[in-house]
Amino acid sequence: MSSVQSKVIKDARPTNWVDRSAPEFAAPYLKLARADRPIGVWLLLWPCWWSLAFAGPQWGGSFLSLIVLYLLFAVGAYVMRGAGCTYNDIVDRDFDGKVDRTAKRPIPSGQVSVLRAWIFLGALCFIGLMVLIQMNVFTIGLGVASLGLIALYPFMKRWTWWPQAFLGLTFNWGALMGWAAIAGEMSAAPLFLYAGAILWTLGYDTIYAHQDKEDDALIGVKSSARKLGAKTLPFLSAVYSLALILFALAGVFAGLHWIYYTFLLFFAAHLAWQIRSLDIDDPEKCLHVFKSNRDAGAIFFFACFLGAVPLT
Repeated sequence: MSSVQSKVIKDARPTNWVDRSAPEFAAPYLKLARADRPIGVWLLLWPCWWSLAFAGPQWGGSFLSLIVLYLLFAVGAYVMRGAGCTYNDIVDRDFDGKVDRTAKRPIPSGQVSVLRAWIFLGALCFIGLMVLIQMNVFTIGLGVASLGLIALYPFMKRWTWWPQAFLGLTFNWGALMGWAAIAGEMSAAPLFLYAGAILWTLGYDTIYAHQDKEDDALIGVKSSARKLGAKTLPFLSAVYSLALILFALAGVFAGLHWIYYTFLLFFAAHLAWQIRSLDIDDPEKCLHVFKSNRDAGAIFFFACFLGAVPLT
């Protein structure tokens, strides 16, 4: 094994840029922020952009300022995903050292001290705050309200079999914030969008959790994967189907036209492919299917964006 490969965390690509190109002093901190595994940024960002697209027809500013808003959410998703992962690693440092997939993470492997991780977390949160205060007051309030969910999430695997559902509540908060950033208020459309996204996350994170189910059982960590076991596939069919219904209702309340529902069918086909392709006892297959949700999110973004563009 090469020196580069020996440092790669198990669920990161062997060719990821952090292990190959990042300065040695920065690499552990970039890994704390999961810069070597960008899939989480996409999964956090897509609900924000879906919601922005939903509310796009209400935008009263210039096209350039709308692009800036999309970019602000991208920066916010990147740094807050990093902040959330850093906080999660601080809380879970004793568990992570006992799980094969996470043992090389910076804190359990001794590359970053807990104190330095807290300082890094503070820096990321400061950047996130600078992004947030560019928004309207209502959106700033929503952003602050999400901190409670973020603080509680790492403890859910100790308290409930459904930490994946709580991740859905936390990770999809942007489905509310994108709409609020444009409309300055809340309505039924983003609420249905948020509810559907929670179920989408419950599905894909259950797939992800199947990678760790044996280690989780040994150390006493709970998950929907452990709870469901062989019932996972019918469960995924149910939650993905309900998510699609909620997304369809979101489109109705947002006044989106037929192009939205056409692309929603493509999104549904992708989710069906995930269920058909999944082997819950093959960790590599679970990781592959999980990562495919980046593409699923992109398909649904085109549904939201094109469905909101006036046809005349």
